[in-house]
Amino acid sequence: MARKRRETGWPPSPEPLPSPVVDNHTHLDSVVGWRADGWDPAEPAASAAAAPDLAAHLTRAAAVGVTRMVQVGCDLDALTWTDAAVRAHPALLGAVAIHPNEAVLHAGVREVAPDGLEPDPQPRHDVPLDEALAAVAAVARANPRVRAIGETGLDHFRAGERGRQVQREAFRAHVALAKELGLALQIHDRDAHDEVVDVLRRDGAPERTVFHCFSGGADLARVCADEGWYCSFAGPVSFPANEELRAALRVLPASLVLVETDAPYLTVHPHRGRPNAPYLLPGTLRAVAEATGRSLADVCVQVSDVSEAVYGPW
Repeated sequence: MARKRRETGWPPSPEPLPSPVVDNHTHLDSVVGWRADGWDPAEPAASAAAAPDLAAHLTRAAAVGVTRMVQVGCDLDALTWTDAAVRAHPALLGAVAIHPNEAVLHAGVREVAPDGLEPDPQPRHDVPLDEALAAVAAVARANPRVRAIGETGLDHFRAGERGRQVQREAFRAHVALAKELGLALQIHDRDAHDEVVDVLRRDGAPERTVFHCFSGGADLARVCADEGWYCSFAGPVSFPANEELRAALRVLPASLVLVETDAPYLTVHPHRGRPNAPYLLPGTLRAVAEATGRSLADVCVQVSDVSEAVYGPW
């Protein structure tokens, strides 16, 4: 029997949510202009062959109830794009940082990490790390629509011994900046749960600290609940094999739960492997509602309220 051909391109729009919600972590700078077959030509400002622009993505998201987003710029190019986008579009607030894997390259570290990949520095990495961090601080101070520092943290999968030292110091610098400016902190944590918690406890976590794309189990969820740290769930909470992640979700009080797409990555089941954008967030909301035994309407209202508690009004 012939194997079924895997679908590609933009997934169809899901059924609209019962009330508006926030995608609290998305990379629209990476989504805009993605040429992929499958965008419904009946929808405004887009066609199946066109690369949708920012307005098309915002329109499609709003049509299903995703009316507000936190745009995350975590390299020097994305920093500039984010600064301009959140000023121009009322649906967007911003988070800015130097991603932990970017920090390693800005610091001149060129080692093969556990991922086995050779480093791939780009022209922007010629800027020294201290200057890159200063650029983040300048944007955060000057733009009142930047409400978070992030994503920052530790990534032990993509950093070797020297790189991890750089990541830790960059993480600490971001923590200090978030506290200085009174902004939320969005954390990238990959294979480094204990070390991330150690930094937050030693340095003192910002009042509003978010574990973006939460990837821990119930033990880390209990730590977050005890500390009052927010946990943001993305598409993987819907993957059939991720029962441990759903168990972690059930440990947390609803007052600490956020949702995100992390677009263009981590597309919700059953569209895994296809491009992601904020309009697909309803699938994650439905997975959260099912895993926790709550109504979808209740989850939507709670997520919206928690988002405003973390980032303020749009």
